[in-house]
Formats: sequence, structure tokens, C-alpha cells
Amino acid sequence: MTTISPQLLQQIRARFAHVDSCPFQGPRVFFENAGGALTLNSVLETTAQFAAVPDNQGRDNPAAKALGAVIAKARADMATFFNAPDGQFFVGESGSELTFRLLRTAIMASPQNAVVIGSSIEHPASRSAAQHWAGQAGRRYVSVPHDDATGTVSSTAYGKLMTKDVHVATILHTSPVTGAANDVAAIAAEIRKTAPDAIIIVDGIQHACHGQIDIASYDIDGYVVSPYKVFSRHGYGVAWVSDRLSALPLEQLQGGPQSNWEMGTRDTGAYATFSDVVRYFEWLGAQISPEKTDPRDQIIAAGQAIHAQEKSLTDGLLFGTGNLPGLSELPGVRVIGGVENATREGLVCFALDHVPAADIVARLNDQGIRTHVRKADHYSGNVLGPLGMTAAVRVSVCHYNSLAEVAQFLAAMKEIAAA
Repeated sequence: MTTISPQLLQQIRARFAHVDSCPFQGPRVFFENAGGALTLNSVLETTAQFAAVPDNQGRDNPAAKALGAVIAKARADMATFFNAPDGQFFVGESGSELTFRLLRTAIMASPQNAVVIGSSIEHPASRSAAQHWAGQAGRRYVSVPHDDATGTVSSTAYGKLMTKDVHVATILHTSPVTGAANDVAAIAAEIRKTAPDAIIIVDGIQHACHGQIDIASYDIDGYVVSPYKVFSRHGYGVAWVSDRLSALPLEQLQGGPQSNWEMGTRDTGAYATFSDVVRYFEWLGAQISPEKTDPRDQIIAAGQAIHAQEKSLTDGLLFGTGNLPGLSELPGVRVIGGVENATREGLVCFALDHVPAADIVARLNDQGIRTHVRKADHYSGNVLGPLGMTAAVRVSVCHYNSLAEVAQFLAAMKEIAAA
């Protein structure tokens, strides 16, 4: 698999804002990508451009028509990026808000005896939404247990609890706590063996920045991402919905267009900035494989390079680089999901038995290395609680990070572990 060369890495880093320094802290290594990735410079420029436009879509004037064309282009770009030839894309307040809305629509339209199924590994965006609306509608919720050792949930685990009464199902693509990816296609296929007409909704928020989304191969009905985690900005989420999901009763203005998920005037800049993200993936794919000219092929090539780069970074975190020991070699370290985990995507979550996680994060921050503490709260308790852990340190990398930054982290951790 093609990795990113040092020369290309410099070109990549030049395309992102604040790649090596914080506007509030100064120089720093950014290993908090799971909390929100760096933002493309092109996204900042596009945001400023469209924030200044006073016109709305849907009017009979040149500006309104131009805005409509930008949105149409963005939706076409989304279809290419997600490989979704059918269905429709729309934006909302956030990924979490869209997940709640999709699940509310699906559950409230289900029959009285319907069962809603999800897994214990899920982020609250989908798990809370499914449980809340199942409760409101009087539907039974079934929780599929995940594997504590790997931090994943399998299609086999879903299959054991599936019944023909399942009408709504949720799947987490990648965990923001374990960093492990689940096999969406296999889980969806297992669900449909027993309940072929179930509405299946996927939380792709953590997975998106790693590339390689392929909705056409999943046989699902909804997929949600948060663009600020995939090189865009805060303030909006993106959802894809199948035609089958759009055919259910929707919350919409009376007399308005059928199958319309959006209410009110959209932020054209939100759509436009997602086009910037797609352009970046195409550019990266072209650098990796110059012979590829089809946009989808370029996106696939970019995703493969991102995966290879992030694996080299997480391998460095775990097994060391140069003469610096990796986390797995430090005494008292516990790695969530195991040291050897083929499903890991750009994230290592660990704890040190003699230094509290919050202290590690604070001491790393003092040395200009940004990480994050995950506590056994409503966000991460579903993963940490069964392991008997109260907190852990999350180190999340992205393809624009370097092994030199990994070495800086490991040098700091060597001192912290020895203290």
C-alpha cells in the first residue's frame, strides 16, 4: 500500500490551518483529531466568501441561481465521495442532530410491535437517539454487546439477537474511544437475513476522515457525518438517506415538496465547504496515483494512502520509533482494544496504572502535545466501565501528522511513565 512521502507530507500540511501551532497556545503537536480534525485553508476561504453573500436560494435573481448551483454541485460531490448513486444528501445542525432526526423518523413510522436494535459500542449520537425515540414510541430496544477485548461489535453478535420484529437498526462505523472500525456491510447483511425491510442507519462520524466510505456496498438507509471531523468546519452535519427512508412521513412544511428533509434556508457555505473537502481528497489521490483521473478512483487512492500513513503513525505510537520505546513497551500501560488490532483507525487510547489520565493529558499539554482524556461518563462509560477503568488518554492522529511528532510524544511519555 502506498504511503505518503516526506515531500508530499509537507504539501499536505501546507493545506491545513494551524497544523503545528495553536492560536492560543503557540507551537504544538495536534493529536486530538478524533475530537475534530484540522481545517483546510480552502474551507476558511470558502466560508468567508459565502458568509458575505446576502442572497438566499430559491429567488429569481442571478445570485440565488448561483447559490442553487453551488448546492447542486456539492450534493453531486457528496454522492461521489460517499459512493451513493441513489438517495439524497442534506445538511443539518450537526451530525448528532441529524442522527436523532433520522432515527426519530424511522422509529415513529414503525409498527407498534417493532424492535429497535443497536450495539453497546455506539456513541451517544446514535445510542441515545435510538433509546430515546424507542421509549417515546413504546418500542422495545435491544442492545448488542460489543467485544471488550477488541472494542468492536461483530455481525455474529447482531445475528444472535436479531428477530423478524426488528424494524430499525443502528451501526457504528468507527468508535471514537477505541478507534476500531466495525464491518458495516457484514452487519447490515446479517440484519437483513432476518429482517430484510429494516431501516438501517449508520453513524459514520468518526470514520469519515479516514476515507473509503462506500454506501453503495452497505445496503443501508442512512449515513451521517460531522464535517468538522473531516477537514471542514463546525456548524453543520451531512446526512445521506435512502429513497425508502425518505418515503416515510417526514417533518416538513405543509404543501411543500415531498421527500424534502430540509426546513428553512440552508447555509450555502456549508455545502460549498464540503466540496472543498472532496476536492482535497481528489488532489491527494492524484498525488498518490497520477495515472488516476476519475474522481472516485482518486478518492479511493487517497483513502488507501491515509490508511497506510495512519497505520505507520499508530504503529509508531505503540511500538516506538528510532530509539524511543512505544506505549506498549512502557511499564504499566494498558491499551484499549489491545495492542494488535487490525481494525484500528488512527487512534490509540491507553491508561497508565501509576499516573492518572487527566495528569498525563495536562503534562503533555504543558509540553505542547494536544491529546484528550476520555472519562467513564455518558460519552465513554460504555467502553471504559466494563473494563473497570475510570479514564484513559486518547491519542488520535491523522494523515497530516508525522513520525517526528510521534517521537516528540513518545519522548514525553517516557519521562511521564518514569516519574
